Order: sequence, then C-alpha cells, then structure tokens
Amino acid sequence: MRFLALIKRFVPFFLALALGLFVASFFVSVAAPSLNFKNRGWKYREYHRMKHENKRLRERNAQLERERLNNFKLELSVPPPPPLPPAPPAFSVPRRDR
Repeated sequence: MRFLALIKRFVPFFLALALGLFVASFFVSVAAPSLNFKNRGWKYREYHRMKHENKRLRERNAQLERERLNNFKLELSVPPPPPLPPAPPAFSVPRRDR
C-alpha cells in the first residue's frame, strides 16, 4: 500500500520534469556541457593585450596633449573695427505747462 502511494507521488513528478525538459529543449540546449578548456588562457591574454594597448594609447594621448600645449600660438589677425558713424543731432522736447 505504501509503495502505491510513493508511485502516485513520484510518477507525476517525473512526468512533469520530463515534459519541462522537453519544452525547455526548444529554447536552450539541455545537453551536458562540454568540458573542453583549450582556449582557457584566451581571455587572460586578451585582457592583458587590451590593458597594454590602453596604456600605450593613454601615453600617446598625453604626449599629443603636451605637444599641443607647447606649440600653441595665438594669432589674432582680426582687422580693426570700422569707424563709428557720426552722432545724431541733439534735440529737446518742449514742455507743456499746465
């Protein structure tokens, strides 16, 4: 009797698990992962290559900035402004007495 109760509990669980894996297999691979570590050091090498490249670019950028500041010459070749027009004649407004 107890064996029948165990079957009633575990069979639906395993059927639901199998159905879930079947549906999941449409979206992701449910195969065992491969343990192939041939390119294990690739990320390490790529990280250090990028780190050194960034360092070189930073140094080059600083060098160009220093050169730009050292070679900076301010040349203002702006022509002088034209002369001002003559001032309009002055006039006064007559006051009305009350």
